[in-house]
Amino acid sequence: MAKAKRTALVTGAGQGIGLEVCRQLAAGGLDIILTSRDEKVGRAAADRLGVAYHRLDVTKPGDIAALVEDLRKEGKAVDILVNNAAVSLDGFNSEVVEKTLAANFFGALAVTEGLLSLIPDGGTIVMVSSGMAELHAYSPEIRARFADPRLTTTKLVALVNEFAAAVAAGQHTAKGWPSSAYRVSKAALVALTRVLARDLAPRRIRVNAACPGWVHTRMGGKSAPRTVEQGAASIVRTALVDATTTGGFFRDGKPATWE
Repeated sequence: MAKAKRTALVTGAGQGIGLEVCRQLAAGGLDIILTSRDEKVGRAAADRLGVAYHRLDVTKPGDIAALVEDLRKEGKAVDILVNNAAVSLDGFNSEVVEKTLAANFFGALAVTEGLLSLIPDGGTIVMVSSGMAELHAYSPEIRARFADPRLTTTKLVALVNEFAAAVAAGQHTAKGWPSSAYRVSKAALVALTRVLARDLAPRRIRVNAACPGWVHTRMGGKSAPRTVEQGAASIVRTALVDATTTGGFFRDGKPATWE
């Protein structure tokens, strides 16, 4: 009997890096569930690739619950989860912070927690982070809290919420935070990777973060030196090759700088 194909689910995959990750994983023989916030764009992309589609706005609990319910009804396991959905917004204020954290950090956390029951033992989770996750932009106290090996999800959420509160109060700089919601969201994603890698080790679920580099996309801009194909390949490698380890942060198969 032929071995069942593994299934990969990719968030934020209607275009750009996420779409290319789907294409490369499909070319590698995996079944793909392409998800996106914009259903029209996502369905068209999935049809072009010949893969399954599901609408998913990672900031909406109802969307996550519907995804989980539908996959359960279909008897689908998620062997590889790629948390790619993210935003990069102009400006810096409380609204930008709230929207950025909701998509880039809390969305990835909620999707992962929602799908955990469908990820088999030995499965793989990839968090798409960024070179901007480096902790050099923070005070020593905040750096130590992000990198604490005893960090828990609850403590990490509290730390991220402290940043949002400090911005709202106009005190983030004085308290050692950078003026970039995107930077904080991506640092928190690497910290979450390390927490989940430790917590999910009994189930042999490998959790790693990937840096695609500065990629020429709508988000990355025209000045970016890397192609979509190169950025996606870094993520795919983390999902398929570098997943022999757990708790790491990789770019093009090499450890990326964080602490």
